[in-house]
Amino acid sequence: MKNILVLGAGGQIGSELVPYLRDIYGNDHVIATDISTEKRESIAGNGPFEALNALDGEAFNAIVKKYKIDTIFNLVALLSATGEKSPRLAWDVNIGALTNSLYIGKENGCAVFTPSSIGAFGKDTPKDKTPQDTLQRSNTTIYGVCKVTGELLSDYYFHRFGVDTRSVRFPGLISHVTLPGGGTTDYAVEIFYAATRDGAFTCNIQAGTYMDMMYMPDALDAVVRLMEADPTRLKHRNSFNIAAMSFDPEEIAAAIRRHLPSFRLSYDIDPVKQAIADSWPNSMDDTCAREEWGWAPKYDLPAMTREMLEKVGEKFTRSGKPLPL
Repeated sequence: MKNILVLGAGGQIGSELVPYLRDIYGNDHVIATDISTEKRESIAGNGPFEALNALDGEAFNAIVKKYKIDTIFNLVALLSATGEKSPRLAWDVNIGALTNSLYIGKENGCAVFTPSSIGAFGKDTPKDKTPQDTLQRSNTTIYGVCKVTGELLSDYYFHRFGVDTRSVRFPGLISHVTLPGGGTTDYAVEIFYAATRDGAFTCNIQAGTYMDMMYMPDALDAVVRLMEADPTRLKHRNSFNIAAMSFDPEEIAAAIRRHLPSFRLSYDIDPVKQAIADSWPNSMDDTCAREEWGWAPKYDLPAMTREMLEKVGEKFTRSGKPLPL
């Protein structure tokens, strides 16, 4: 990768991926784009920023040519719970940005990364250690439908046109930098803020609901490691299972209590999010990613919990708000 374009740079992944890539490849070689010009200052940092609606193919293509882009990171998406509020919009945004990325990538000789998700699996998929290659009938969310479509379309552009498409199936992502934006796994981020601020959290996912999760530093490492991998080693492309930890609300609460013994957990179940969670795997088998491009997460639940509480606590300390005893 030499000149990289990041679409949706103001989102949960993009806001951390842009500075991560700039540390590796240099500020001027990573161009951040987002539909919101209000995010220009927070996104741009020390590198170039372009306001872009990724559904505008002409403007998109012009930016690729202007900066001689060779790698496109398409992070544009409406997430699972948000997408259910407006399925038509979710399809138009998710698939529209992907289609433009693939076509423009083909025309300009760019590699294309578009993240998939555990949402690409459905209720008939094996729940435990979900295989790399298995039944994918994700018909419970438009988000999942888009992810399955994206995997197939990306594979088509690779086999039909030779576009270097690559992808991972992200689990729930946990970060102290950017708040989540409407995903089913959001509780696993919100719980740290509530624990630090209030000493208590009301969870909208019921006890016993296991989902794969990952700390953001591991997710960023996975993206770069995959995009820099020797293509001759890749038997799969779109999309690799990657996993780091799987837990239910009670287990993450127990991990928090090791640092905040008085932390209290209660429940108020969101039926929409619960139905989505029930259709997803409990855990994924990521053997192929480990064998084909050396995937190896660094964080487990105890390590992530310790760092999340420390970083979120620093945020509240800087803001002058009192921390719970």
